[in-house]
Amino acid sequence: MNDIRMDTVEAAIAAIAAGRAVIVADDEGRENEGDIIFAAQDATPELVAFTIRHTGGYLCVPMLPDRADLLQLPPQAAENQDPRGTAYTVTVDARRGIATGISAADRAHTIGVLADPGTVAGDLSRPGHVVPLRAKEGGVLVRTGHTEAAVDLARLAGKEPVGVLSEMMNDDGTMMRLPELREFADEHGLALITVAQLVEWRQRNEVHVKRLAEARLPLESGQFTAIGYRAVFDGNEHVALVKGDIGDGRDVLVRVHSECLTGDAFGSLRCDCGPQLQAALRAVEAEGRGVVLYMRGHEGRGIGLVHKLQAYQLQDQGRDTVDANLELGLPADARDWAIGAQILDDLGIKSMRLLTNNPEKRAGIEGHGLEVLDRVALPTYATPDNLAYLTTKRDRMGHLLADLPAPVLAGKEAA
Repeated sequence: MNDIRMDTVEAAIAAIAAGRAVIVADDEGRENEGDIIFAAQDATPELVAFTIRHTGGYLCVPMLPDRADLLQLPPQAAENQDPRGTAYTVTVDARRGIATGISAADRAHTIGVLADPGTVAGDLSRPGHVVPLRAKEGGVLVRTGHTEAAVDLARLAGKEPVGVLSEMMNDDGTMMRLPELREFADEHGLALITVAQLVEWRQRNEVHVKRLAEARLPLESGQFTAIGYRAVFDGNEHVALVKGDIGDGRDVLVRVHSECLTGDAFGSLRCDCGPQLQAALRAVEAEGRGVVLYMRGHEGRGIGLVHKLQAYQLQDQGRDTVDANLELGLPADARDWAIGAQILDDLGIKSMRLLTNNPEKRAGIEGHGLEVLDRVALPTYATPDNLAYLTTKRDRMGHLLADLPAPVLAGKEAA
């Protein structure tokens, strides 16, 4: 996608607000397709006809679950076997104001009825020619699908949170890919964005954590204040261990530590997470001012505890930590730093020295608007069981481990 020019999310929101359509592309590893999307309340016969002409013609109307429940739109199947979890409901037509239901004018009318907040279940007949979809609460931050993108864009544009989407096709029946999508967007004056852009925009511009608790927490390394947070959409709970007075929030020593049950709690020698956590606490204690932010939901670089154990099995068979994740169909690193950045912002941190050996972590924090003045290296805690793992992190993931000794054949990998 990097070689294809994309428009801004702001441009897409403005277009939706003005009653126009946009094109939204998803990831190459997912559907790798583009959808025409517009707000359902702006459906006209002309806009619907345009959409039918340039797509597969299968018009879907995403909405939030409570809206679907109000309109009595149950799932099409008791067990959703769609590989991407698209939540199709029973199909509908408007009960009044249409002919057969299939024309552009009839479908535009049905779509408008679905978008009207005054509509009740009795205003719809089932089955029909329009396909409602149930979007996930939390939108693209919970599920990175076109369904959620359509609802998010409508909401952000100040419209009813009900969208319309259909997958774009070439004249020969093949699906449009990015080069064709860009050409089409330019030809018709449409904004083209990706779901990933929308995810990043929302992460930057919305608050997704709540501060819920604060208590004194004496540790072996010193006295800290523990401040508890909960993420709004996934429910993960995080804790910031704060030392001293943050004051003006500038030049604060900070460690953003990813949860590792096996290393932090059990003392596993397959990784260096536990020693890094303790080293960070000691460093902040010695500084007299700083934060150690403990991020839940980052187990195994974001793949989860059970997947991490499965990756261990593959590593014991000779894969490294990167290839083990990939063989499981998982990314090498699935972590996101948006919530961490929002917590640091809530703590009043304006600039920091970041305790990390991972340049990607620094880039992730900076990418969410916080200033990193310097990277402060942590010691490398190598053991016979984690040496190959650390070597892979250095050689394949770019971690800055200058004091790492040469690998040994007996070394085991960790996730």
